[in-house]
Amino acid sequence: MEVPFPFDNLLCVLLGVSFTVWFTLLLVFIIVPAIFGLSFGIRRLYMKTLLKVFEWATLRIERGAKEKNHPLYKPYTDAMATGIIAKEPTSLEEELTEIRRSGSNRELDVSMATNSSSEPPSAPPSAPPSAEFELSDIFWFCRRGVESMVDDEVTKRFSAEELETWNLLTRSNYNLQHISTRLTVLWGLGVLIRYGLLLPLRVTLAITGISLLVIFTTIIGLLPNSRAKSFLSEKVHLMCYRICVRALTAIITYHHSENKPKNGGICVANHTSPIDVIILASDGCYAMVGQIHGGLMGVIQRSMVKAAPHIWFERSEVKDRHLVAKRLSDHVEDKTKLPILIFPEGTCINNTSVMMFKKGSFEIASTVYPVAIKYDPRFGDAFWNSSKFGMVNYLLRMMSSWAIVCSVWYLPPMSREEGEDAVQFANRVKAAIARQGGLVDLLWDGGLKRGKVKDTFKEEQQKLYSKILVGTQEDHSHS
Repeated sequence: MEVPFPFDNLLCVLLGVSFTVWFTLLLVFIIVPAIFGLSFGIRRLYMKTLLKVFEWATLRIERGAKEKNHPLYKPYTDAMATGIIAKEPTSLEEELTEIRRSGSNRELDVSMATNSSSEPPSAPPSAPPSAEFELSDIFWFCRRGVESMVDDEVTKRFSAEELETWNLLTRSNYNLQHISTRLTVLWGLGVLIRYGLLLPLRVTLAITGISLLVIFTTIIGLLPNSRAKSFLSEKVHLMCYRICVRALTAIITYHHSENKPKNGGICVANHTSPIDVIILASDGCYAMVGQIHGGLMGVIQRSMVKAAPHIWFERSEVKDRHLVAKRLSDHVEDKTKLPILIFPEGTCINNTSVMMFKKGSFEIASTVYPVAIKYDPRFGDAFWNSSKFGMVNYLLRMMSSWAIVCSVWYLPPMSREEGEDAVQFANRVKAAIARQGGLVDLLWDGGLKRGKVKDTFKEEQQKLYSKILVGTQEDHSHS
């Protein structure tokens, strides 16, 4: 019988000890605290350390660039909120009046040059535009079209938010060249830490959280409907979501928890990433709404719905608005069921603004609980550009970033006021979320991310212009 080589025994022992230590640390410092909702403050300390490293790297870049006369790229952070083109808010009628008056003044200048013997007439007073179409009116629409192309406030909401500082993930300074060896070594060390240590740990945690969610919700689904089943389902969901949050090294600050959504209500939030669900569900249980998928996502959905009243739709049912509204209404009428979590924008925005809310979830007679989510892009970009990255690629990018840092604000519940339609209610809720999260409130539809501008937007400008002409004509007829 051949005796194994001592080196092989030593290697097996080392591997066994490594795995034992690995899973012990995983169990003690991550899984058990996630079950009881505890935190040792390690992630907060980690975040503060990263901030100091980023500050040093930024100062080193600026100093090195100044010494070598390298231009530093600075993103237009103010322009993201105010726009590249500075202009005062004026109405269409006022701008048309100004354009027509400018044209009249030019005609007066020409007449004065050709007829010097006559006394120059006085400039025409500022008056509303006439009831007739004038060729100069075209210039207003041309100017607005050019301004929209130069200062496009829609397209830039579907690209990653630019940073003023380098977070050792990507070179946010596009003109940056080699600055110093120490900075390059620090970047290389960061790559080793993120991909050699953090990524394996996070993948392990993600697999653990998803596996426990599928197993435990399937088992709980076998129990009869009762308070005990609801209690166990809530604890299991919270535990698994908190493990998944730790898989992203997510550092979340929740504000005004007294306004957390209650059963029988609808929670609406701005949408930046698929992980918005995990961020919110790690602090409270929600009934999810979505389309039924296949593969791993389908397995997770089928197991979750066994333990909690989630609302899943078949692909053919999603476009049936009446069916969707009926199932949502039936859910909120039962005050024992979990609050519904909905993202009314319908697509992911880069966390600099809030775009148009779909009115469907605001047509239901129920209390709405607004929630504002704001991510800190210095530690990792949470925005999911679905036209550029697939889901797996996106999740790998999240797990290989430094951390996901965000703040969540629970706003006071809002109800539809008397005489207020669903669109007005949706805009009021959207404005409150944008104001609390420090986001830009936009009226544009997030569907423009992939579709063309709707004809209704063009017709709105046409109606506004025709209303001015018709209104002026009516005023002249009355006088």
